[in-house]
Amino acid sequence: MADTGDGPRLGKDLTDAKSIPGSKGKNLPASKLMDSGILPDYSYRMDYPEMGECVIINNKNFHRDTGLLPRLGTDADAASVREVFMKLGYKVKVNNDLSCNDISKLLKNVSEEDHSKRSSFVCVLLSHGEEGFIYGTDGLLELRALTRLFRGDRCRSLAGKPKLFFIQACRGTELDSGIFADSGSEETVCQKIPVEADFVYAYSTAPGYYSWRNSAEGSWFIQSVCEVLKEHGRKLELMQILTRVNRRVAEYVSCSTRQDFNAKKQIPCIVSTLTKEFYFPC
Repeated sequence: MADTGDGPRLGKDLTDAKSIPGSKGKNLPASKLMDSGILPDYSYRMDYPEMGECVIINNKNFHRDTGLLPRLGTDADAASVREVFMKLGYKVKVNNDLSCNDISKLLKNVSEEDHSKRSSFVCVLLSHGEEGFIYGTDGLLELRALTRLFRGDRCRSLAGKPKLFFIQACRGTELDSGIFADSGSEETVCQKIPVEADFVYAYSTAPGYYSWRNSAEGSWFIQSVCEVLKEHGRKLELMQILTRVNRRVAEYVSCSTRQDFNAKKQIPCIVSTLTKEFYFPC
């Protein structure tokens, strides 16, 4: 049977969850569209005195007991990211070979800084990984534990501002063999916003898959991000930029002496909670 409703005025808002603590036998609150009382603005304000910080965590060497090999080529990624974001006006900090504790401490300190004069925040994570996790030099660290430091309720000076995370890491051990296809305004202090709003998580690969990196030239994803930003960074909106990155990465194919790793493909995965369009200033 199809779902039916009584219309927007009579219906109730329900969650797709088994239960809500304390809600048994109670009517849940009705929703309403909030009127902020301000003129609509469809792009983020980028005229603050500073563009913001770009924090790069570049993990190349890992403790022996992790069993992880050095990430050859990652220094090329870090250098490319540093160059392109400096040209876009960011204050860039490169941090090499950090442990889990070092990563957590670094990002916690950055989240506690005063970002009130900054337009945005960028974090680039270059490491080994698994689904939902990134590797410090000594073990696994939950990505969620890092990104939530910058939520609107935790990092108030970045609330309502774009926070971009670029994550170059594996998300599993699946391989993509590919398939042939036919061608064919002013901020309002009192405005209430979701705490998870205004994030972009740009993953180098889809959930469950390997992420490819050339041992000399760097990773497919990060190099594509930097190339597209150099070419279109001051002309296109961020989602257009990342879509072009997807296309560029999709054109790569792996070249390996191992037959099971040869001729494989990759596609990045972009997760966005942005509420406005994002343009780097001209």
